[in-house]
Amino acid sequence: MSKIFDELLVMAANQDQPQRLLFLFAKPEGHNPKKSKKFQKGHINPMMCVDKLPDALTTFEALVKEADSIDSTWHFIFISGLSGENNKAPTSEDAEPYLNKMTNDLVTGQNINRYLVVDRIGQPIEMMAN
Repeated sequence: MSKIFDELLVMAANQDQPQRLLFLFAKPEGHNPKKSKKFQKGHINPMMCVDKLPDALTTFEALVKEADSIDSTWHFIFISGLSGENNKAPTSEDAEPYLNKMTNDLVTGQNINRYLVVDRIGQPIEMMAN
């Protein structure tokens, strides 16, 4: 159970406008597992993206299970929100350019601090761009 994920769902539900949550699953490349986890260096590569309405999400574990059914080699989830307008939630088509931006931000190492990043058990991860 991920307390951060549960809090994210509550925050999304309490916004003035309906939200769509954006998820980018990624894995590290070139890291050294023998080094301290606190100071790992390497590249994070995007693997897959999905957007979901908050009410379509039940638990963090269910999101992990769904992602693992597609590809279980991911290590991190980058999460962002997209706000709707006029009491209408954004569509998946509305979310696509933002998912592309998330992917580009990860590949270039720019603007990654704007995303919530969690590991496979829902614990927050701090990442710094080089």
